[in-house]
Amino acid sequence: MAEAFDTRQVRRAFSRAAPGYERAAALQREVEARLLESLDYLDDPALGRAPPAVVADVGTGPGRAAMAMRTRWPRARVVALDLALPMLRSVPQASRWRLRGAPRAIDRVCADARALPLAEGSVDVLFSNLCLQWVIDLPAVFAGFRRVLRPGGLLLVSTFGPDTLFELRDAFAEADAAPHVSPFASIAQFGDALMHAGFRDPVLDRDLFVHGHPDLPDLMRELRTLGATNALHARRHTLTGRARFAAAAAAYDSLRRSDGTLPATWEAIYAQAWAPPAGAPIRESGMEVAAVPLSRIPIRRK
Repeated sequence: MAEAFDTRQVRRAFSRAAPGYERAAALQREVEARLLESLDYLDDPALGRAPPAVVADVGTGPGRAAMAMRTRWPRARVVALDLALPMLRSVPQASRWRLRGAPRAIDRVCADARALPLAEGSVDVLFSNLCLQWVIDLPAVFAGFRRVLRPGGLLLVSTFGPDTLFELRDAFAEADAAPHVSPFASIAQFGDALMHAGFRDPVLDRDLFVHGHPDLPDLMRELRTLGATNALHARRHTLTGRARFAAAAAAYDSLRRSDGTLPATWEAIYAQAWAPPAGAPIRESGMEVAAVPLSRIPIRRK
């Protein structure tokens, strides 16, 4: 599958956004908080599950979720991964074990979600908040997540759905034919990708958030502050131009609400699933393909 996003542009955008990201990321914090609530299930004494030993936060940004999980499970190793090095540098650190049982340092790793530099079957909980909207090939990235999760490990992720910024997409469609808003997978596509990768018992949910902005420039400034700029390979590589921007602003202005603001819709998709037992099949072309280690294949000797 051809990669629609320019990964270097994604890295540059979030690297530039790192200093002001935390102040502007109210929506990201809200989605993250709702996703973190699902971790309460793991701590239910009735389940008899041991606390996780290794937790990975993929696309950690400034590391709020990583810090929350370190507080929840102080003895766990927490690995915070992000494509943008300046984001990782903003993750607060506890430099060393101070007392027995005190939180240990968060391990920071600059890495791409599509190629996690983690050992197979090494992670108990893989958490990823609003990172996967920058990935087109979801089955491939979920296969990578499955690889690093231990059998029975928990996958907890969120992303943006296709209703996200539809007002902005439609407004710029009035100005030119170039794509200005990223494509987003639907909740059905997200669930299918999880099943394709072999995850078990997926549970999916969605929320709609509608924020108000005084005008189009205000929305565009917020997106730049968040690093959510156009990173498509097919994007226009020159300035939009005053005439095209004015046409988009006029089209957007027709949506102005009674309170005088312009709506900007964000669709959040949440997913929880469990890593399957070792050797469980992955679906490929309508068939189930099982991976069996060579050590488990008996050899007949004459």
